[in-house]
Amino acid sequence: MIPLITHPLYSYNFDSKHRFPMEKFGLISAYLREKNILTRENCYRPGRAKDSVLALAHCEDYLHRFIHNQQSAKEIRRMGLPWSEGLVTRTLLSPNGTLLAASLALRHGIACHLAGGTHHAHRDFASGFCILNDLAVASLALIHLGKVKRILIFDCDVHQGDGTASILENEDRIVTCSIHCEKNFPVNKAQSNVDIGLEKGMKDDAYLDVVTNTLTKLLDDVEPCLVFYDAGVDIYEHDPLGLLSISEPGIRERDRQVLSICQNRKIPVITVIGGGYDNDRKALARRHSMVTEEAHKLFA
Repeated sequence: MIPLITHPLYSYNFDSKHRFPMEKFGLISAYLREKNILTRENCYRPGRAKDSVLALAHCEDYLHRFIHNQQSAKEIRRMGLPWSEGLVTRTLLSPNGTLLAASLALRHGIACHLAGGTHHAHRDFASGFCILNDLAVASLALIHLGKVKRILIFDCDVHQGDGTASILENEDRIVTCSIHCEKNFPVNKAQSNVDIGLEKGMKDDAYLDVVTNTLTKLLDDVEPCLVFYDAGVDIYEHDPLGLLSISEPGIRERDRQVLSICQNRKIPVITVIGGGYDNDRKALARRHSMVTEEAHKLFA
């Protein structure tokens, strides 16, 4: 069975009416357990990320101020989430979940983190529900430890991975690609190594062509040792924060194709769930679980 990484504290006591669906992490785990894809044998729990690892991607002063509730009101508004001890706990676990998943992917060819993809977090500030950038933290840690020489971050969330691009702009060994809706958050885009801004309302066939052609070319050019795949489902046609028109079968096919391309080239791949904001939280959890279901079909 493929390694799956999650933690019960990813979903904590949180306002169910808030735009950010904090309960989705627990719902994803519950759904995958019902499908017998997540079991005791393949479930891994991360511990708290080390300060030295987080400092590879984030300013130590910012980390201290977030942890000790010393951010300004403006910073809290930009973060988009109310500060709490529960938020601090889950925030310090999740980057380590992505790092653990990456380490397992290098051994098993695939690993799925049932969280992660917090790509709006910058070096010294939170943004758009993202506080620490797990993609930047984990990829820099692997490079720093000498576990890999080249990494590709392939971000298919509907919003541009501006924080990831900004943090990693001077790291040539990590290549960032963001395929996103151009007329969407953030208004001021950063510069990834490859940015593809899509028109609002794009449908399945055109979208899948962009994703597969872009990934194939990048794998040829970059020759990565590991791929981080942000499988955001806010591309869904009815997602309130999306603006693309991708069907559920289109999302599943995207995930299948991305994973198949990596598998066929024998390139290890880690998946993170990215964004998704449907008010039907159980439907959202099922949508987020598609990438893990497809990974299970291909790799188990």
